[in-house]
Amino acid sequence: MEQLQKKYETNQIVTELVEKEFIFSEQHWKTSIPTPAYSEGVGELVSTTPARIGVWRTGTRPLTKTMLKLQYDHAAAIDAVGGEVLEKTLEEFDLFTVETCYENKEVYLKRPDKGRVLTDTAVQTIRERCQKQPQVQIVVSDGLSASAVETNLKDVYPALLDSLKIHHLTWGTPFFVKGGRVACMDHIGDILQPEVLVLLIGERPGLVSASSMSAYMCYKPRKGIIESERTVISNIHPYGTPPIEAGAHIGTVLRKMIEQQVSGVKLEL
Repeated sequence: MEQLQKKYETNQIVTELVEKEFIFSEQHWKTSIPTPAYSEGVGELVSTTPARIGVWRTGTRPLTKTMLKLQYDHAAAIDAVGGEVLEKTLEEFDLFTVETCYENKEVYLKRPDKGRVLTDTAVQTIRERCQKQPQVQIVVSDGLSASAVETNLKDVYPALLDSLKIHHLTWGTPFFVKGGRVACMDHIGDILQPEVLVLLIGERPGLVSASSMSAYMCYKPRKGIIESERTVISNIHPYGTPPIEAGAHIGTVLRKMIEQQVSGVKLEL
């Protein structure tokens, strides 16, 4: 009987905790210096960056809330690198998958060059399934953050297609590259010879965002181009460049590339 009573009391405590909903928004995590000597200066500094500034302390160490958020963000960054894009996400946007020569995650992190080259099977698949010489070629890749694709693709991809339609641009056959690095777009450019190519790829995760995406664009991509010939829109995520706005802007940039027949530092935006 006593054991049943203890079990009942434990269940009651668990129920109360669940009802309190320990789910925090960004506002819940925020802390501040209680009595700063220069409050206006601190406020101005904190408002200019999402970095951990003015988080205050307890004794000689950070607040427990600050340490928990740091550990949470660090874990999210690790999961982003080691995670996989769900198959249902790719099916939703009708994206077939090809791979680079990355082999596995460990090799991918140590050998960036392997993520720049497609496998022979991937090359054959692209040649068989993709439209040749499209005006715009769209490619999606997990890169260094699978969660970037999961978080942003549902907004940035439809917005991009709408923007291309508005600018009277046509696109070829979009697909997904597993284990891709930015320069894999050069190999794809040699295979399909598009007028312009946009690569939506997961960025290296950090402690501010583990789900940030970049859109790398290039006019007539091919092996041997230099990095200054690429145009990029970075920090695409809900707390950075909004995905819907990014998708719309990508279409505008691609139109200007085609009009000026150039990309990178020479492109006039």
